[in-house]
Amino acid sequence: MGYNVAIVGATGNVGRAMLEILEERRFPADEVVALASRRSIGVEVSYGDTILKAKALDHYDFSDVDICLMSAGSTVSKEWSPKIAAAGAVVIDNSSCWRYDAEVPLIVPEVNADAIADFHKKGIIANPNCSTAQLVVALKPLHDRAKIKRVVVSTYQSVSGAGKEGMDELFAQTKAIYTASDIETKKFPKRIAFNLIPHIDVFMEDGYTKEEWKMMVETKKILDPKIKLTATCVRVPVFIGHSEAVNIEFEEPLSADEAREILRMAPGCLVIDKREPGGYVTPYESAGEDATYISRIREDSTVENGLVLWCVSDNLRKGAALNAVQIAECLINRKLIQAKKRAA
Repeated sequence: MGYNVAIVGATGNVGRAMLEILEERRFPADEVVALASRRSIGVEVSYGDTILKAKALDHYDFSDVDICLMSAGSTVSKEWSPKIAAAGAVVIDNSSCWRYDAEVPLIVPEVNADAIADFHKKGIIANPNCSTAQLVVALKPLHDRAKIKRVVVSTYQSVSGAGKEGMDELFAQTKAIYTASDIETKKFPKRIAFNLIPHIDVFMEDGYTKEEWKMMVETKKILDPKIKLTATCVRVPVFIGHSEAVNIEFEEPLSADEAREILRMAPGCLVIDKREPGGYVTPYESAGEDATYISRIREDSTVENGLVLWCVSDNLRKGAALNAVQIAECLINRKLIQAKKRAA
């Protein structure tokens, strides 16, 4: 018997990617339901060869749902995730709402799958921030080998991380530049076309942004609370794919060659690292792919036991939709949930 799956926020970028990935990976679903806000009722989304029409979240009966993939933002998740969990569904939430709750596991299956067993405390599992997910996939196998002390990361994050509005704004501004039209700035604080914005999410009192804070806190929760991490997060004029320049300081020596071999064997990682023009991965090549790509692995001579690497991933997939589906698969594979019995 298969599982009944609900996608909340099914008409958004991540929701559509969730539907695509469920079909691609042949997820054992008997029924998949697309849910959204009232204004999106009837909007059509694709699930393989099937067209689903979005239904209203606030009128839906979750009593038959086994797994709910939530991608509708923190406000919706705060209200609805506990209600859906109380109806007996496991909620896998893509927002930041539950990530820092001590009773909610924050999961990247390649990194800390064992922590998923704690989901029963609230019936909710959190998906990490998109920039954190790809980072910890790359850090985990290196940490296991040489124990990471400190990470300095600069991110180059695509506009799709800000949703459809972000993608639309980059497109509209680029078109306006080529047609000598007026450039409108709505979603981002400054022009994003042919520009960089060193500001993602709100500013905090210490000068860091909330996006940077998320990376610090989430890496500690997922990987190791002793790791020190500092981040600078930058929005770049790329439609899909987040990139990260990562400096890592270890407790033990680790050569670039050994790190390269470790990462080649690590789950979720794909090393493309030729020291020649084009011998690395860019966000363009990562779009539509599941792997966390790692390039430019080299030793950092400015610190003892240091490495530098370049990390790229499709933020809509591994950074959000794919990771959520992998969590659902993990629940099933570890026999942590069973499909509800339904009337014939």
